[in-house]
Amino acid sequence: MRATGDRTRPIVAGIVTALVGFTSSFAVVLTGLHAVGASDTQAASGLLALSITMGLACILLSLRTRMPMTSAWSTPGAALLAGASAVDGGWPAAIGAFIVTGLLIVVTGIWPFLGSLVTRIPTPLAQAMLAGVLLPLCVAPVTGAVTNPWGVLPVIVVWLLGLRFLPRWAVPLAFGTAAVVVVIGIVQTGSAVDPATLLPRFEFVTPAFTVGGVIGIALPLFIVTMASQNIPGVAIMRSYGYEVPWRSAMITTGIGTIIGAPAGGHAINLAAISAALAASEEAGENASRRWIAGVTTGVGYLVLGAASAVFAALVVLAPAGVIAAVAGLALVASFASAVHQAILEPELRIPAAVTFIVAASGIAPFGIAAAFWALLVGLVLHLILRRR
Repeated sequence: MRATGDRTRPIVAGIVTALVGFTSSFAVVLTGLHAVGASDTQAASGLLALSITMGLACILLSLRTRMPMTSAWSTPGAALLAGASAVDGGWPAAIGAFIVTGLLIVVTGIWPFLGSLVTRIPTPLAQAMLAGVLLPLCVAPVTGAVTNPWGVLPVIVVWLLGLRFLPRWAVPLAFGTAAVVVVIGIVQTGSAVDPATLLPRFEFVTPAFTVGGVIGIALPLFIVTMASQNIPGVAIMRSYGYEVPWRSAMITTGIGTIIGAPAGGHAINLAAISAALAASEEAGENASRRWIAGVTTGVGYLVLGAASAVFAALVVLAPAGVIAAVAGLALVASFASAVHQAILEPELRIPAAVTFIVAASGIAPFGIAAAFWALLVGLVLHLILRRR
């Protein structure tokens, strides 16, 4: 019986990784894509593209390296998009920015110097930028509880109970509650659902490359993805005894981002938090067999991708504030971690605080999103104070 359990544990771990990774943050992804100009069908297409590209990346990397290599969409990147607004050029310009992000990730794998430049950005400033971007999203459950208490409060209560008894499943359970709220709303209002909208399909868009898209979306998206996903992902894998092949990982996820971009996918990267689910002893005591968890995770993402249109439809049909509340709850842990790291170094607290304030302001001079200006102002202030 124990031998059978050891054989199935990597498979179970992979299934759990896919379910937790998808259901805990897909609402953030859809919110981000809508914010930069995607229509409902284009956002659903983006969710499908991300599911397929990160699923294939998991399978390819795990089979090639015989390690539990898991990929994920860039949740911090999606949050950054959600805090932005449509750039000049609209959705095509956002698509162009996603392609540039993928190219930068590929170059990072080929030319390590670019990766070293990212690591030279003080961590408190990068995390302060992320925290400022996340703040308006994390406020959504609070405002939603006031404007639509009957729809949002049950989601918050279930999330709190999940944190107390099943921390890993807190956000998926909150989403499940939101789904029940949506179904009840459909029944009460008699809203009709077109079955054709529940079928997954790609909606390709010709990219446009604009200055605002590259500077306001691509560069911050690249920095956040590297600093909050790829670099921590490598560190987490190393803590479990796996040395990630940097070049092949960056090239694979970068190419995956480029391929998925015309259909609306913003970025895929190495998994960070969810990586532990497939790389730890939960995936079996035999570390040499945990690569099976990585492959299973990839297959799980492909299966969930087939239902991407259903998840997108739930977002469209949800009562006001419900899905925004789920997205905000999903980002509370990331916000707390970003704030902690932002104020960790006393000599960088003032630059980090200013970076946070600018990022949270939502300003967009010259059509360039606040995240870029926040990091620029923070770096300049850091240099001035350091010289002093």
